Amino acid sequence: MSIIDTINNAHNVPTTPATGAGANATAAASAAGSLNQNDFLKLMTTQLTTQDPFNPVDNTQMVAQMAQFSQVAGIAQMNQSLQTIAASLGGSRLSDAASWIGHSMLVTSDIATPLRDGSYAGQFTLANPADQVNVNFVDANGAVVHSETLGAQQAGDISFAWDGKDANGATVADRPLRLVVTASRNGQTSNVATATWTAIGGIQSPSNGGETKLVTGLGLLDPTAAIRLA
Repeated sequence: MSIIDTINNAHNVPTTPATGAGANATAAASAAGSLNQNDFLKLMTTQLTTQDPFNPVDNTQMVAQMAQFSQVAGIAQMNQSLQTIAASLGGSRLSDAASWIGHSMLVTSDIATPLRDGSYAGQFTLANPADQVNVNFVDANGAVVHSETLGAQQAGDISFAWDGKDANGATVADRPLRLVVTASRNGQTSNVATATWTAIGGIQSPSNGGETKLVTGLGLLDPTAAIRLA
Protein backbone atom coordinates (compact mmCIF):
# COMPACT_ATOMS: atom_id res chain seq x y z
CA MET A 1 0.00 0.00 0.00
CA SER A 2 1.35 3.44 -0.89
CA ILE A 3 1.54 6.38 1.51
CA ILE A 4 -1.31 8.11 -0.29
CA ASP A 5 -3.47 4.99 0.07
CA THR A 6 -2.72 5.06 3.79
CA ILE A 7 -3.75 8.74 3.94
CA ASN A 8 -6.98 8.10 2.07
CA ASN A 9 -7.85 5.25 4.46
CA ALA A 10 -6.80 7.18 7.59
CA HIS A 11 -10.37 7.50 8.83
CA ASN A 12 -11.34 3.90 7.95
CA VAL A 13 -9.63 1.87 10.70
CA PRO A 14 -9.91 -1.89 10.01
CA THR A 15 -11.80 -3.98 12.55
CA THR A 16 -9.34 -6.90 12.33
CA PRO A 17 -5.90 -6.63 13.93
CA ALA A 18 -3.05 -5.60 11.67
CA THR A 19 0.61 -6.33 12.13
CA GLY A 20 3.89 -4.81 11.07
CA ALA A 21 4.41 -1.40 9.50
CA GLY A 22 0.83 -1.25 8.24
CA ALA A 23 -0.47 -1.42 11.82
CA ASN A 24 1.89 1.35 12.94
CA ALA A 25 0.91 3.60 10.02
CA THR A 26 -2.82 3.04 10.56
CA ALA A 27 -2.52 3.66 14.29
CA ALA A 28 -0.65 6.91 13.69
CA ALA A 29 -3.25 8.08 11.17
CA SER A 30 -6.17 7.15 13.41
CA ALA A 31 -4.71 8.81 16.48
CA ALA A 32 -4.17 12.09 14.69
CA GLY A 33 -7.59 12.16 13.06
CA SER A 34 -6.00 14.02 10.16
CA LEU A 35 -2.59 13.85 8.51
CA ASN A 36 -0.13 16.67 8.17
CA GLN A 37 3.33 16.93 6.65
CA ASN A 38 5.02 15.48 9.75
CA ASP A 39 2.73 12.43 9.59
CA PHE A 40 3.59 12.02 5.92
CA LEU A 41 7.33 12.05 6.68
CA LYS A 42 6.85 9.44 9.41
CA LEU A 43 4.89 7.21 7.05
CA MET A 44 7.47 7.62 4.33
CA THR A 45 10.30 6.78 6.75
CA THR A 46 8.44 3.69 7.95
CA GLN A 47 7.84 2.58 4.40
CA LEU A 48 11.53 2.95 3.56
CA THR A 49 12.82 1.15 6.66
CA THR A 50 10.40 -1.78 6.34
CA GLN A 51 10.56 -2.30 2.59
CA ASP A 52 11.79 -5.52 1.08
CA PRO A 53 15.47 -4.94 0.22
CA PHE A 54 15.07 -7.28 -2.78
CA ASN A 55 12.05 -5.35 -4.00
CA PRO A 56 12.53 -1.70 -2.93
CA VAL A 57 9.99 1.07 -3.58
CA ASP A 58 10.33 2.53 -7.03
CA ASN A 59 11.79 6.07 -6.99
CA THR A 60 9.22 7.28 -9.51
CA GLN A 61 6.39 6.04 -7.31
CA MET A 62 7.91 7.77 -4.26
CA VAL A 63 8.19 11.10 -6.08
CA ALA A 64 4.62 10.80 -7.34
CA GLN A 65 3.37 10.16 -3.81
CA MET A 66 5.23 13.21 -2.48
CA ALA A 67 3.87 15.41 -5.28
CA GLN A 68 0.31 14.19 -4.71
CA PHE A 69 0.52 14.84 -0.98
CA SER A 70 1.92 18.34 -1.54
CA GLN A 71 -0.92 19.11 -3.97
CA VAL A 72 -3.62 17.93 -1.55
CA ALA A 73 -2.05 19.83 1.36
CA GLY A 74 -1.76 22.99 -0.75
CA ILE A 75 -5.41 22.88 -1.82
CA ALA A 76 -6.54 22.38 1.79
CA GLN A 77 -4.47 25.35 2.97
CA MET A 78 -5.74 27.51 0.12
CA ASN A 79 -9.38 26.67 0.91
CA GLN A 80 -8.83 27.51 4.56
CA SER A 81 -7.23 30.84 3.65
CA LEU A 82 -10.08 31.75 1.29
CA GLN A 83 -12.67 30.93 3.95
CA THR A 84 -10.83 33.14 6.45
CA ILE A 85 -10.63 36.02 3.98
CA ALA A 86 -14.31 35.70 3.01
CA ALA A 87 -15.40 35.67 6.65
CA SER A 88 -13.25 38.70 7.39
CA LEU A 89 -14.53 40.69 4.42
CA GLY A 90 -18.15 39.74 5.10
CA GLY A 91 -17.94 40.87 8.71
CA SER A 92 -16.18 44.07 7.77
CA ARG A 93 -18.79 44.97 5.15
CA LEU A 94 -21.64 44.24 7.52
CA SER A 95 -20.04 46.31 10.28
CA ASP A 96 -19.33 49.21 7.94
CA ALA A 97 -22.85 49.16 6.53
CA ALA A 98 -24.37 49.07 10.05
CA SER A 99 -22.52 52.27 10.93
CA TRP A 100 -24.36 54.03 8.07
CA ILE A 101 -27.77 53.65 9.71
CA GLY A 102 -29.19 57.06 10.60
CA HIS A 103 -27.19 58.80 7.86
CA SER A 104 -28.16 59.82 4.34
CA MET A 105 -26.45 58.85 1.10
CA LEU A 106 -26.24 60.67 -2.21
CA VAL A 107 -27.02 58.35 -5.13
CA THR A 108 -27.61 58.79 -8.84
CA SER A 109 -31.39 59.00 -9.22
CA ASP A 110 -34.16 61.16 -10.66
CA ILE A 111 -36.41 60.29 -7.70
CA ALA A 112 -36.26 62.48 -4.61
CA THR A 113 -37.45 61.05 -1.28
CA PRO A 114 -38.19 63.02 1.91
CA LEU A 115 -35.39 62.99 4.46
CA ARG A 116 -35.96 62.68 8.22
CA ASP A 117 -36.86 66.36 8.54
CA GLY A 118 -39.24 66.18 5.56
CA SER A 119 -36.92 68.03 3.22
CA TYR A 120 -35.75 67.01 -0.27
CA ALA A 121 -32.17 67.52 -1.44
CA GLY A 122 -29.99 66.62 -4.37
CA GLN A 123 -27.25 67.60 -6.72
CA PHE A 124 -26.56 67.87 -10.43
CA THR A 125 -23.53 68.65 -12.54
CA LEU A 126 -23.34 71.12 -15.40
CA ALA A 127 -20.76 70.35 -18.05
CA ASN A 128 -21.04 73.92 -19.34
CA PRO A 129 -22.30 77.22 -17.93
CA ALA A 130 -26.07 77.75 -18.22
CA ASP A 131 -28.09 80.93 -18.69
CA GLN A 132 -30.88 79.51 -16.55
CA VAL A 133 -31.51 76.34 -14.53
CA ASN A 134 -34.95 75.11 -13.38
CA VAL A 135 -35.63 72.40 -10.80
CA ASN A 136 -39.09 70.81 -10.79
CA PHE A 137 -40.55 68.28 -8.33
CA VAL A 138 -43.25 66.24 -10.07
CA ASP A 139 -45.75 63.84 -8.48
CA ALA A 140 -46.96 60.47 -9.78
CA ASN A 141 -49.77 62.19 -11.75
CA GLY A 142 -47.35 64.45 -13.61
CA ALA A 143 -48.30 67.59 -11.68
CA VAL A 144 -45.52 69.97 -10.65
CA VAL A 145 -45.58 70.12 -6.84
CA HIS A 146 -42.73 72.59 -6.50
CA SER A 147 -40.56 74.53 -8.92
CA GLU A 148 -37.40 76.57 -8.39
CA THR A 149 -35.53 78.84 -10.77
CA LEU A 150 -31.83 78.94 -9.96
CA GLY A 151 -30.93 81.46 -12.62
CA ALA A 152 -27.57 81.48 -14.36
CA GLN A 153 -25.07 78.88 -13.12
CA GLN A 154 -21.43 78.11 -13.79
CA ALA A 155 -20.25 74.68 -14.85
CA GLY A 156 -19.69 72.19 -12.02
CA ASP A 157 -21.61 70.56 -9.18
CA ILE A 158 -24.71 72.40 -7.97
CA SER A 159 -26.68 71.42 -4.87
CA PHE A 160 -30.34 72.17 -4.22
CA ALA A 161 -32.81 71.59 -1.38
CA TRP A 162 -36.51 72.10 -0.63
CA ASP A 163 -38.21 71.81 2.76
CA GLY A 164 -41.33 70.18 1.29
CA LYS A 165 -43.54 73.16 2.19
CA ASP A 166 -45.36 75.88 0.26
CA ALA A 167 -44.94 79.61 0.67
CA ASN A 168 -47.32 79.58 3.68
CA GLY A 169 -45.30 76.94 5.53
CA ALA A 170 -47.78 74.12 4.94
CA THR A 171 -46.39 70.69 4.04
CA VAL A 172 -47.33 69.85 0.48
CA ALA A 173 -45.15 66.77 -0.11
CA ASP A 174 -44.30 63.75 2.01
CA ARG A 175 -43.70 61.09 -0.63
CA PRO A 176 -41.20 60.31 -3.40
CA LEU A 177 -41.23 62.83 -6.24
CA ARG A 178 -39.66 62.81 -9.68
CA LEU A 179 -36.99 65.39 -10.38
CA VAL A 180 -36.83 67.25 -13.66
CA VAL A 181 -33.85 69.60 -13.95
CA THR A 182 -33.40 71.62 -17.12
CA ALA A 183 -30.57 73.90 -18.19
CA SER A 184 -30.87 76.58 -20.91
CA ARG A 185 -27.94 77.97 -22.86
CA ASN A 186 -28.10 80.16 -25.96
CA GLY A 187 -31.77 79.37 -26.38
CA GLN A 188 -31.26 75.60 -26.18
CA THR A 189 -32.81 73.69 -23.25
CA SER A 190 -31.77 70.21 -22.15
CA ASN A 191 -32.43 67.88 -19.24
CA VAL A 192 -29.71 67.35 -16.67
CA ALA A 193 -28.95 64.09 -14.85
CA THR A 194 -29.45 64.29 -11.11
CA ALA A 195 -28.41 62.66 -7.83
CA THR A 196 -30.57 62.75 -4.71
CA TRP A 197 -30.11 62.28 -0.99
CA THR A 198 -31.98 59.40 0.62
CA ALA A 199 -32.15 58.37 4.28
CA ILE A 200 -30.65 55.04 5.42
CA GLY A 201 -33.03 53.29 7.80
CA GLY A 202 -31.37 49.89 8.17
CA ILE A 203 -29.44 47.08 6.54
CA GLN A 204 -30.47 43.75 5.07
CA SER A 205 -27.98 40.89 5.23
CA PRO A 206 -29.34 37.65 3.67
CA SER A 207 -28.83 34.49 5.71
CA ASN A 208 -27.63 32.68 2.59
CA GLY A 209 -24.50 34.84 2.49
CA GLY A 210 -25.67 37.26 -0.20
CA GLU A 211 -24.54 40.86 -0.43
CA THR A 212 -25.53 43.28 2.31
CA LYS A 213 -28.04 45.91 1.17
CA LEU A 214 -29.00 49.28 2.65
CA VAL A 215 -32.67 49.94 3.40
CA THR A 216 -33.37 53.47 2.09
CA GLY A 217 -36.18 55.68 0.94
CA LEU A 218 -35.35 54.55 -2.60
CA GLY A 219 -35.55 50.87 -1.65
CA LEU A 220 -32.70 48.39 -1.19
CA LEU A 221 -29.41 49.81 -2.41
CA ASP A 222 -25.90 48.44 -2.57
CA PRO A 223 -23.40 50.40 -0.40
CA THR A 224 -21.27 50.93 -3.52
CA ALA A 225 -24.07 53.09 -4.98
CA ALA A 226 -23.22 55.86 -2.50
CA ILE A 227 -21.58 58.90 -4.05
CA ARG A 228 -21.29 60.62 -0.69
CA LEU A 229 -22.44 60.02 2.88
CA ALA A 230 -23.77 62.60 5.33
